[in-house]
Amino acid sequence: MLDLTRRMRRLRRTESLRRLVRETHLRREDLIWPMFIVEGEGVRQDIASLRGQSRVSADIAAEDAARAFDDGVPAVILFGIPEHKDAIGSEAWAEDGTVQRAIASIKRRVRDMVVITDVCLCEYTDHGHCGVLEPTSLEVQNDPTLELLAREALSHAEAGADMVAPSDMM
Repeated sequence: MLDLTRRMRRLRRTESLRRLVRETHLRREDLIWPMFIVEGEGVRQDIASLRGQSRVSADIAAEDAARAFDDGVPAVILFGIPEHKDAIGSEAWAEDGTVQRAIASIKRRVRDMVVITDVCLCEYTDHGHCGVLEPTSLEVQNDPTLELLAREALSHAEAGADMVAPSDMM
């Protein structure tokens, strides 16, 4: 039988444990705003399935990032949506790619905004998988994909990203 006169307090025993389990406080400066970047200029397309979110071109992303930064949001994460896709997702590391242009545009407008990029190939491939497919079996090939992901991450860093966030399923 359970003795309810004795209460276990092990999660409250030390200050370090109490700090780990205490209430979470969410502040504006803890937020990262996701931005979905498309080709063009002056583009803002509402995303029906994500109320309040839009696909935006690099120039609009810079305007939105500046407004967010002024409101206390310190970071954005960029997800690229290219016009042209191919079997290996080559737009992901293109020097003038959608994300690379958005990084530069945001950094010119708001130098101190933290710019994070999503490193994945699924949005860049014409088949929608996160990597290179073996032609006959159509299975994702890990090693060739890793080389392409490294190219993508490097291109984001060279464009000025502060952080790369690999979400690819490799």
